[in-house]
Amino acid sequence: MQLTAPATTTRSTGTRDADGMAVASFILGLLGLLVLNVFLGPIAIALAGAALWRGTARRGRAFLGLGLGVADLLVLLAFMQVDSTVSWSF
Repeated sequence: MQLTAPATTTRSTGTRDADGMAVASFILGLLGLLVLNVFLGPIAIALAGAALWRGTARRGRAFLGLGLGVADLLVLLAFMQVDSTVSWSF
């Protein structure tokens, strides 16, 4: 009688954490296009990099988070050039 699941069918905690980081980077990068892109963009980039470094199974989502984080910073720079301020508003 076996009380625990076999080790071959469970995923390691590191992979689950990396998958969570990939999803979080995607969501923060997407949210950063609308609000607080000066904070959420770099966080999305860092989470995507950490997820890719840890070997996430959701590589596509991590790359999307990375791209959206860079896009957040580019949007911020574009609006800063137009408004000549550090922040932007509609």
